[in-house]
Amino acid sequence: MNRRAIATLAGLSLLLAAAIVLRLLAGRDDAGPVLSLEFIDLRFKRVAAGVIVGVTLGVAGVFLQSLLRNPLASPDVLGLASGSGLGVMIVAYAAYRGAGIIGAESHPGLGMGAAAVVGALAALGAVWALGQRRGLLDPVTLVLVGVAVAMACSAASQLVRHLLPDQGLAAGRLLLGSLRDPVGMELAVTGVVAAGGVATGLWLARAMDAASLGEDEARSVGVPLAWLRTALFILSGVLTAASVVLAGPVGFVGLVCPHVVRLMAGPRHGVLVVGTAMAGATLVVLCDAVVRLVDLGGGQMPLGVVTSLIGAPVLVWLLRRNFGRSG
Repeated sequence: MNRRAIATLAGLSLLLAAAIVLRLLAGRDDAGPVLSLEFIDLRFKRVAAGVIVGVTLGVAGVFLQSLLRNPLASPDVLGLASGSGLGVMIVAYAAYRGAGIIGAESHPGLGMGAAAVVGALAALGAVWALGQRRGLLDPVTLVLVGVAVAMACSAASQLVRHLLPDQGLAAGRLLLGSLRDPVGMELAVTGVVAAGGVATGLWLARAMDAASLGEDEARSVGVPLAWLRTALFILSGVLTAASVVLAGPVGFVGLVCPHVVRLMAGPRHGVLVVGTAMAGATLVVLCDAVVRLVDLGGGQMPLGVVTSLIGAPVLVWLLRRNFGRSG
């Protein structure tokens, strides 16, 4: 690991620590003295949830950009966000018709989260089934099928939303991305998924480095491209679904963070996976702190809105910077 990569990881570690401290001190939403049991239970769990969401989305973005060999790839490209939205709307409509899912009445947030995961995985399965050519995953076909699945799920969500008496206003908040207070089992399962995603990314780092050079170069050094693409596809879907459990669909994290780390530390995937995990965690925790600190008078802003407001200008700046270099 060169000095540039070490400096990048060290800087990201400091930024993540600062974001965590800021979030622990931010807001007046949970009362009680510092270091009390209530403080630990409410704020530390929420910070842990923010870290997990950032790690899963960031690493999923790295995997998808490697899989599709497209720097603009993100978890949204597979239709996962739209699929999760459709799942939420279907459950909301079922509850309106008196046929809610088991457990949704006593734990509505958990029930909606489960519906979002089921919808995301269903979209993933559809893209998997339709995104193959001659039995192999094809990057171009995956993008086209992902866009088509996303549009179909969005249209179906709007149809179901139109049938709800409140036009889906209550359920629609989750679709904007909203980090909620998790239960212990959710943190444990999604934390294992996040740690497993980072560990697997480090294990596959050399294969992704070779694949980024081109198909012929990858095959010449013995990289099984079909197996690698399948693994990256499944991993990115599982990681994104884990983030949906805790926060619903959150945009721009998986798109912007890999770009920033690649710019700072270079394209090697070993550093990119770790750095993007820390950058994603920093972004989500920082945005959650902004949600708690900024009150516009209409209630707390959804987390996904804040990440988009921060991520969109950063992405435009990165694109203009790259275009300037190429010109």
